[in-house]
Amino acid sequence: MTTTTGRMKTGAVTHEFDHAADAYDRLVGANPGYHRDLRTSVRRLRLPGRGEGLRLLDLGCGTGASTAALAEAAPRARIVAVDASQGMLDAARSKVWPHGVEFHRARAETLTPEWVAERLGGPADAVFAAYLIRNVPDPDALLSAVSAVLRPGGRVALHEYSVADSVSARAVWTAVCWGVVIPSGRALTGRADLFRYLWRSVVEFDGARALLARMRAAGLESVAGAPLPGWQYGITHTFVGARPGGRW
Repeated sequence: MTTTTGRMKTGAVTHEFDHAADAYDRLVGANPGYHRDLRTSVRRLRLPGRGEGLRLLDLGCGTGASTAALAEAAPRARIVAVDASQGMLDAARSKVWPHGVEFHRARAETLTPEWVAERLGGPADAVFAAYLIRNVPDPDALLSAVSAVLRPGGRVALHEYSVADSVSARAVWTAVCWGVVIPSGRALTGRADLFRYLWRSVVEFDGARALLARMRAAGLESVAGAPLPGWQYGITHTFVGARPGGRW
């Protein structure tokens, strides 16, 4: 990890998301398959019974795209969505949500079982984290926190970019970022720091094999990864696992 990227993750990334919040939905809406891919990763959690009786945690919820994917798959669940950026949370809260969906400001890697139990009424049955683990200063601390707040047998799905294992995926990612994402982000928000960071953070992040190893080291079992379809094949993935000791 470069010094610049590491410094961004300790606070500047949150401020950049605050600045970009008003334009963020337009930016991701221009990405073909963005919302579809989130729904695919949520389906890979295999949430039963339309979420009846389930307690779900959405970490790094942003403006609520991942929360919407969870609510669509599990409309009967209780969902607590968390983000460190106040601007992104304000954008999420401005939307219409079904009963049982709540938003809270917090850093995901600092959550405790007590904090989660107070807001969800018990440990989480499942955790969804989209585009989050790459952005935290300590990915292992995040995975430890996720494992701690899950009930035994509870599941986690990480929806994340990972290109380190593929030369072609890195090349496509770099071309799309410098040809489309960075210029578009600058045009819509007035600056490009967040979008240059996005490119760099993905290039420097774990490959799929390394991230799966991190998940196992955090004590998760049944760990597996699968790519998403479309132009982001080999770039965006779902990584799933479960806390040992229980079943649905």
